[in-house]
Amino acid sequence: MENTRKHFPVLHQYIYANTASAGLLSEPLMNWRQEHDLDFLIGGSKMKTKSMQELLPATKETVARFFGSKIENTALVQNFSLGLNILLEGLNTESHILLVKDDYPSVNWPFECRGFQLDYAELDGQIEENILDKLRGKKFSVLALSLVQWASGIKLEMGFLKKVKEEFPDLVIIADGTQYCGTEQFNFEESPLDVLGTSAYKWLISGYGNGFMLFKDHVRHLSKVQTTGFYSSNINLDGRDDISFAKHFEPGHLDTLNFGSLKFSLEYLEKLGMSKVEQHLKMLSQKSKSAYNSLGLLNDDILKRNSHSTIFNISGGDEVFKKLTDEGVLASQRGNGIRMSFHFYNNESDIDDTVKILQSVV
Repeated sequence: MENTRKHFPVLHQYIYANTASAGLLSEPLMNWRQEHDLDFLIGGSKMKTKSMQELLPATKETVARFFGSKIENTALVQNFSLGLNILLEGLNTESHILLVKDDYPSVNWPFECRGFQLDYAELDGQIEENILDKLRGKKFSVLALSLVQWASGIKLEMGFLKKVKEEFPDLVIIADGTQYCGTEQFNFEESPLDVLGTSAYKWLISGYGNGFMLFKDHVRHLSKVQTTGFYSSNINLDGRDDISFAKHFEPGHLDTLNFGSLKFSLEYLEKLGMSKVEQHLKMLSQKSKSAYNSLGLLNDDILKRNSHSTIFNISGGDEVFKKLTDEGVLASQRGNGIRMSFHFYNNESDIDDTVKILQSVV
């Protein structure tokens, strides 16, 4: 992974601990984007038509291959928030929904604004037990949550969700993978998830304005989605009444620059090898947890969990955050702490350097 650092110029001037906010743009992707727009500059509509006919279908094929989904159940969307809102427009408003308290607003708000029957599992170190207690206490139609929590980095393992699905086979699990996808190997069809939506600008390092929604076959019977447009029919004037479920999520044109960037970055990650990325991030997670714990900066909810993401919310106010910023550390203030997040382009020295800075102020 060390050799990849040269592809990310930001790392030459900062300690980048902020992928949970925005993934970095790589030089190879920038070069591809420049070539794309140069082709548009000199080719105009001829280039765009060709890209829409060839690049966009190829992007969908790449997403399906990378995440183990069926192409016909894969939709390209500009972001997770848009995809989820389209899905919920067709969901029965009498559905009983279980959410996680204080989950990412773009997960909870769309449900809260539509009149569903809602309940919440507490977000703490026993989140798995809290979810099971709620599910066993009353009947729910849907469990909707983030696979990795945006502020704390608490991660729900697929093994746990498989147990949930085994105990509650009729429960529809809708997941936001924005803080998860791109951190480990994953196969959607083999997973317990029914719906997975993701914005790809963080851990998939694809830039802004691109994402996807993945569905299991049966989901088309659960949500009567009405969103549509000419692009949903694949530009077929006679196709209005013959639109597949996933194409309802693509009512209008898709930008070939943004979705071509998604294809490029997924192929970049494939070349790196997701098994290597996963192994590297596990090492960074363990090192971060040990290092920040040695300074007394982690709460008990994190310390008592066996596994964690590479997102850590450490104790520290404005003074600590200013010190980190002044020393060239890019991170984010979230809640009452400072969120540090590390990706494959980070190394152990990044963590060691943040520890040295923190030792001077805590």
